[in-house]
Amino acid sequence: MANWHDYAVRGRVPEWPYPIRYENEQVIETDVLVLGGGIAGCWAAIAAASEGLRVVLVEKSATIRSGAGGPGCDHWCDAPANPSSKVDPDDWAQRLASANGGYANGIGRQIQCRENYDTILELERMGGKIRDTEGEFKAAEGYDEKTKFVFSPRSNPFHESNVVMRVWGTTFKPALKRECQRLGVTIYDRVMATGLLNEAGAQGQRVVGATGFNNRTGEFTVFKAKATILCMSGSAPIWTFDTELAALSTFRPRTLSGDGIAMAWRAGAELALLEKSERHRLGGGHKHHWYAGAGDASYENVPLVDANGKVLPGGLSLPHWGRKSDPGDGRVGGGAWEQVREGVLKGEYELPIYGDFPAMAPIERNVTWKFLLREESGTKIIVDSYEESGFDAAKDRLMAYQLLEGTSPPQWREIYRGVERGGVMIDWDLKTNLDGLYAAGEQLFVAGDHSFAAATGRYAGRKAAAYALEVSHAAISREQVAKEKARVYGPAKRTEGIDWKELHAAIARVMQWFCAEYKTERLLKMGLESLNEIEQRWVPHLYASDPHKLLRGMEDLSILNYAQAILHSSLARKASTQWLDFQRIDYPEMDPPESNKLTTIKLENDQAVPGERPLNYAGHLKKNYEAHNRDYTGVWKG
Repeated sequence: MANWHDYAVRGRVPEWPYPIRYENEQVIETDVLVLGGGIAGCWAAIAAASEGLRVVLVEKSATIRSGAGGPGCDHWCDAPANPSSKVDPDDWAQRLASANGGYANGIGRQIQCRENYDTILELERMGGKIRDTEGEFKAAEGYDEKTKFVFSPRSNPFHESNVVMRVWGTTFKPALKRECQRLGVTIYDRVMATGLLNEAGAQGQRVVGATGFNNRTGEFTVFKAKATILCMSGSAPIWTFDTELAALSTFRPRTLSGDGIAMAWRAGAELALLEKSERHRLGGGHKHHWYAGAGDASYENVPLVDANGKVLPGGLSLPHWGRKSDPGDGRVGGGAWEQVREGVLKGEYELPIYGDFPAMAPIERNVTWKFLLREESGTKIIVDSYEESGFDAAKDRLMAYQLLEGTSPPQWREIYRGVERGGVMIDWDLKTNLDGLYAAGEQLFVAGDHSFAAATGRYAGRKAAAYALEVSHAAISREQVAKEKARVYGPAKRTEGIDWKELHAAIARVMQWFCAEYKTERLLKMGLESLNEIEQRWVPHLYASDPHKLLRGMEDLSILNYAQAILHSSLARKASTQWLDFQRIDYPEMDPPESNKLTTIKLENDQAVPGERPLNYAGHLKKNYEAHNRDYTGVWKG
């Protein structure tokens, strides 16, 4: 099969395979508009459509497998309302909300703990597989005979509590799409949402819809809605640019470019904790790190040994090892790690380190290798590739690419790792400060995992539907639509200039220089000046030769807006804090009491306005949840 290079060498580059209809416009009217077709988005659409409303779902990829959880997941976490749980859901939610120094989303966690078991039962009725009905893993640790659930024993707190369920996550996304279709949700695949529409076109006013373009035909669409739900990714490759030349591997694809954050920022939505970032923790090609492919939790209980088969101290297994990024990270597993490090330096252990699959009991090895790793996103590819190359988990050890040097350079930072990342501020209805705009999943500040996205998406769909039943459509500002069309199609009208790769690389370099491990007022302001110069001087030279490259260029503009918001948020936090991995040289005291708060930022008349909220702004979690959900009929009755 010929590849693109072969076509180019032969001088027979194929034409774009779709009809290009730049600036052709259609207007779609709906009751509830869901932006993002990942886990949260599908659940939001299903919940809203279940109320009998017209629902439109917009996804820039293909809903059948799109989003961070689209390819699958192997764990359904924090489900304390299940019948085998040994903890109270409200207590568990409070535990989660009190973690990480209090930098948590208590509202989202309360929703997750109260409703995600209801959510997964609903998913089972749609065709998702959540139980070992065949008894294949009946002898495995964590198997519950009564429910057929396989609970995770990867650490004592989870094992004793029975709140983490092992699941067949590759069945989830197809089931969700089928349910969307059954309920009459209109799905617009391959359409990138580009901007939110405010009433009268005024920043900060009610959100009355959104715009988007088809990344195959280029056709423009105006979506008019009573309620809009942001369910897009909260992460973006802001400090690093992933090309084949950089040998840089990331946990997530570049397509998760923070479009929702950028759209919310431009519309005037309040954002929180965007200053949070940390060192890039996956394989960068420059230093070594265990790369689990789709999360270290998949490699449950795999014991670690040195090159000679000597068992490492502290009961280390791949998940614990994978979370240890470098000797300077004192927050995770420091004791056992230091023993290993010192032992290697003294010659007691020899590198490299291996996961000793053959040493595991056959049933536990099968749970990890044949079940969990085949249900996660990227690890199924890894398992299949290894087996095609002759790897046999019953006979062979798997090398863990972790030496002593640590991970990537400190200026290579990322948003995703850890749950303390920033996002959209919400109230107990998952409503933003903008009337008509809701958010769920990773769009929220301090978001959680797959089950968090599912439960909050389902919840937001319910609340947005209730709002849509009470309001009328508002007029779309044609002036705002015209401005957005000009912004979107500008690159398509040029035949030369700068490519999307150049623009992304420039943004990443600015962030590495001015918003890296150590920050100061001067550096952050220089970073803003540099990003503003890129926006004013170089974005007008961005060009795209086809709708796909136009998509990449629009993602760059999302990344640029996201980066600007991060710098404004970093300027607003006048303190250093270990919980956010945030170090201000000009404010060196770590976690002074007066700084323990949520830093917020929003645009008013295109000017950044900082704000703050107390860490416990959600109030009493159980009481407030119940006050806002009196009509909810779920499994958990308290």
